[in-house]
Order: sequence, then structure tokens, then C-alpha cells
Amino acid sequence: MRKKIKNKDLANRLGVSGTLVSLVLNNKADQHGIKKETQERVLALARQMGYFDVVKDKTEVSPAEEKPGVIGMIVPALSDPFVYEITPFLQKAFSSIGVGFSIITKDPDDQRYNRLVGAFKRFFTGLILVGEAADDYTIRSLRTASFPFVLLEKSFKMLRLNTVSTDTSAGATLVADHIAKLGYKNVVLVSDLKSMNQDKSAIEEIKAALGQKQGINKPIVTELNRYSDVNELDFGQFEKLMRPPYRAEVFIILHSQLVYPVMALLRKKKLRVPQDIAVISMEDGIGFDLMFTPVTCLKKPLASLALKVANMIWSEIKNSGKGKYKRQVNISPELVIRNSCGTI
Repeated sequence: MRKKIKNKDLANRLGVSGTLVSLVLNNKADQHGIKKETQERVLALARQMGYFDVVKDKTEVSPAEEKPGVIGMIVPALSDPFVYEITPFLQKAFSSIGVGFSIITKDPDDQRYNRLVGAFKRFFTGLILVGEAADDYTIRSLRTASFPFVLLEKSFKMLRLNTVSTDTSAGATLVADHIAKLGYKNVVLVSDLKSMNQDKSAIEEIKAALGQKQGINKPIVTELNRYSDVNELDFGQFEKLMRPPYRAEVFIILHSQLVYPVMALLRKKKLRVPQDIAVISMEDGIGFDLMFTPVTCLKKPLASLALKVANMIWSEIKNSGKGKYKRQVNISPELVIRNSCGTI
């Protein structure tokens, strides 16, 4: 039998009192005003040290331990780079809790998918809804059933839900600060025609961040079709922006999938990056550091997002989906500076 982990062992590792640890482990932390972040630290360390794995005497009161089961993550598509980038971090986080982890793709047939929503609670202990998989019907159904769920990279201003997202506003500020430092004045935002509606908020955040910098002109937005072949991209969209009177100096590309065709098209037209036009991506992409001109980009805080989601869904499961507090957590990305913006 493993050595029993005592409250004082956790307290000593965390630098807190044994009383605080006891309150957290016995579901009394909220009553005594202990911060959620502190609760998560205690519970995360307890799981890592095997506190909940120790066999307890029949007479001992069971503390706030996790329920067994499988956490499901519903994603819009498996081809989304964010999904396979964050999955290893989530698997590691959930393995430390002792629960399974499974990924489900949102069924494109709405009627068939709606029938599945009602069956989710039979197979999963809790759910993570990623991006556009967090549609109104799914959220309404899960809330009605008091089923534990957390939104990842999705938020609703009008609803009080548990959400974990990359702070896009902070990312826009990082990019704007860097562009101002490099002295660029004419900026073009390159978006995706198909996802333009979802991009509106991000575009406004970038415009607002650039608008606060002296000397930078009002940016221009151009839309491309991500699914077109490279040769079908209309270079005329870029050509008119790269000549007077505007003379674009830097492209800010909103989606990583757009970076490859844009860079290939620029190279085909014998336009040098960054000498003729600088490029910055608002998303990281596979192989960005290995491209002919390595691409400057914003990198999502994958490890932090995964850990926060794991702790949050575990807390919701512990409270049977009826947790009193709903939190909206935004974590700032990192700006990875490479040659494509004109500086390393």
C-alpha cells in the first residue's frame, strides 16, 4: 500500500496552512472565501502526489476526490491545427487526474448531432466544447441537464459560462507594439473569406491596437479564399495594395492556413519577404520556423490552456455541473519573432 499523503505534506509543498488544505479537500473552500486559483493549486498537487489514489478506511470520510469516467472534447474538425497541437497537453493533464480523454468531431448533420447531445452524459463525465462546436443548441441542452462542460477558445458575452481562451486582445497589442517598434506605417490585414464573420471581432481588436500607435495609418482588410489552389489566388488583391498610393509594408495574416499560399504566391511573383513586404501571422503553424523565410507569429499558450481547462472541468464535475462560480479565463499568447517581419 502506498504511503498516505497527509494534509501537512501538501501544505508544506505549497507554502500554505494545513487548515487551508483541509478546507479545500473537504469542499469547504468556497464557504471560507478561498480563491479559485488557490483551490486549483491544492487539488492539482494532491492529484500529482497521489492523494486520491490511497485506499481509505471504511470509517474515513472521503474528501473532494474526482469522479471516475471519461472527459470528451467536441471539436469542429480534426483538421484544425489547434486540436492536434493542444491534445498532448490535455492528455497529460487528464492522466494526472486519473480520467480518460476522448475527442469527438461535431457531426455536420445537425439533426443527427442534436440527438447525440442527449446521449453524451451516458458516455462522458464532462465535456469540453472547442470553438464553433460550442453552438447554441449544445450549450442550452447541457445547461438544462446541469451537465459539466467548459468552453475552449469560445466565449459568449451574454451568458455566464466557464470559458478558457487565448487573450486575442493582448495578442493584438503585442503585434501592434512590434510593428510600431519596427516603424511600419501601412498595414494590410489578410483574412479568410469563409470565416469572415467569425473574424470580425479579431479584426476590430487589431484595428484598435494599431489605432493607438502614432504614425500607423488605418489598416486595410483584404479577404482570400483559403481553399483555393495557390495558383488561383488573385494577386491583383495584393498588387493594388503594394503600389502607391497605399504601398503596404506589412501583412498581418489572421489564420495560419493562409500563410502558406500567401508566402508561395509572393515568392512566385519574386517578391521578397521581408525586404519587399513583411509578414506576421496571428496564429502559429507547423513548420513556420522551417520555411524559406521563417514566419513571425503569435503562439497560443497551449500548456497553460490545457492545465486551466483540466482544473476547471474537474471542478465542474466535482460540483455536478452546478458550480456557483463561472469563470472566464483569458491567457496571453507569446509573440515569436522570426525573419519574416524584418528582424530576428
